[in-house]
Amino acid sequence: MNTRAHTLRNTFFSSVGLYTEYVLGMLTSIIIARHLGPDEYGAYSLVIWLVALGVATTNSGTASAAIKFVAELRGSGRAEMIPTLLDYLRRAQRIFLLFVLLAGAAVFLFAGDHVAPGMNHLMLLGFLVVSVALRASYMFNIGVAKGFENFRATAIVSLVSTPINLGLVIAAMFFDASVEWLLAVFVISGLVFYGVSFRQIKPLVPDRVPGIKIPDVLMSRIRRHMGWTALTVSVGFLAASEVEVLFLTLYADSHDAGQFKVAYQLAIGAAALVPGVFGALLLPMMANALSHGREVAGRRFVASTGYLALLAMPLIAFGAVFSGAVIHLLYGNAYLAAGPVFAVCLAGACITTMTQGGSSLLVSADRQRSILMLVIGCALLKVLLDAVLIMHFGLTGAVAAYGLVALINAAAMMALAIRVSHATPDWGRMSRIASAAAIAALVALPLRGQLLPWAQVVFGGLLLGLAYLASTMLLGCWSRGDIEHLQQLYQRFVPGKRRMGTWLLEWAHDRAPGEGMP
Repeated sequence: MNTRAHTLRNTFFSSVGLYTEYVLGMLTSIIIARHLGPDEYGAYSLVIWLVALGVATTNSGTASAAIKFVAELRGSGRAEMIPTLLDYLRRAQRIFLLFVLLAGAAVFLFAGDHVAPGMNHLMLLGFLVVSVALRASYMFNIGVAKGFENFRATAIVSLVSTPINLGLVIAAMFFDASVEWLLAVFVISGLVFYGVSFRQIKPLVPDRVPGIKIPDVLMSRIRRHMGWTALTVSVGFLAASEVEVLFLTLYADSHDAGQFKVAYQLAIGAAALVPGVFGALLLPMMANALSHGREVAGRRFVASTGYLALLAMPLIAFGAVFSGAVIHLLYGNAYLAAGPVFAVCLAGACITTMTQGGSSLLVSADRQRSILMLVIGCALLKVLLDAVLIMHFGLTGAVAAYGLVALINAAAMMALAIRVSHATPDWGRMSRIASAAAIAALVALPLRGQLLPWAQVVFGGLLLGLAYLASTMLLGCWSRGDIEHLQQLYQRFVPGKRRMGTWLLEWAHDRAPGEGMP
């Protein structure tokens, strides 16, 4: 299989896994949220957030080390060392799990009534340990599969495990399950994810050769990688996760925590789909560009930032107009307060998405220390703002804290990328894209509140999308290469005689700049 075919194959399987996990995972969370209601869903979300924190801590660098060094050993012809490497990483993972156990025990011993009021703390500690062990091992197995560049295995895990998880949740809802039973379902699904992932990677790992040891130089690199990654991931989790759920539970109530959770989760998922698989390709693409010089990487950074803005801006506009209808449609009347929260979270998540080109450039240029300093600063700021604003303003304070940190993080990331690349994004084009999104929002605004929620989402989204496409053409937001691609698609789906769309694309092509998508 040649390189191009191999890349296309990996892209296909990555897409299948990504979209299957997102769609079915989001459907599962919607079912749970509607079943429990805001109060109980807030309590449930806090426990799941603690599991996610435990997984991030337990995996501290081990999963990413599996990806990096399995691939490196394969590429250098030393595949016989892979079993020894995986043994070492799994031992490190068990040590981190012990730390999670001790930290969890301390939390429930000294603050259990605040973190999980009215629940059996000993049961919760057991749930935390088992769930973290299963989910961390599953994520480690996925890292191993990626190190072997076997994206078919990751797709199979999603295609098999995610529907089983959904089925278990539907069955639990049918029997009117409580929070405790839904947590039990979470444990069972964790066992399914681990079992399927382990079965997928088992044939990939070569047979163990007695007496094989990892050289000291390589072991030193592995430890250094794990140390930096552990610090970055652990601190970054506070900056990137919904830590607001914890502070809302402590200073407000679980009802507000449930409202924030549904809005945040939906926004993060929607924003993740904006770049799609392109987001996963940015890092190797930027690394390749840097190998040809800083000027090439700078042009790639500018082009990718503009392209991501074209994809993200209409989603921000859609959220600003129809966030309430989306929440009403998916979650029901009980979560109407989450509508404005969803709009802000979606805007913040999309703005963060637009900086992916810059972050990929920084990683490719070995500026991990600069990224770490930025992550630490944003994490501390987020915790501080959450503690102060949520204590005084509840859910409104949580929204303000999230939005401010998202803006500051995006601005700082772009500033670092500009300094490293000596290239500046086309701010004129970015402002035209933002203007096109604002025009589209104004065109669709009269439909808000005038139709049923599903009709607002469907017809409002269609109207906004068409208005955005036309506005970007009129304002010159697309490059000539982009429009040529759109012309080909238009002729394929609307063949025959010349139409208004044909004239619009030709007019936009004549006045567009020459550079295309990255």
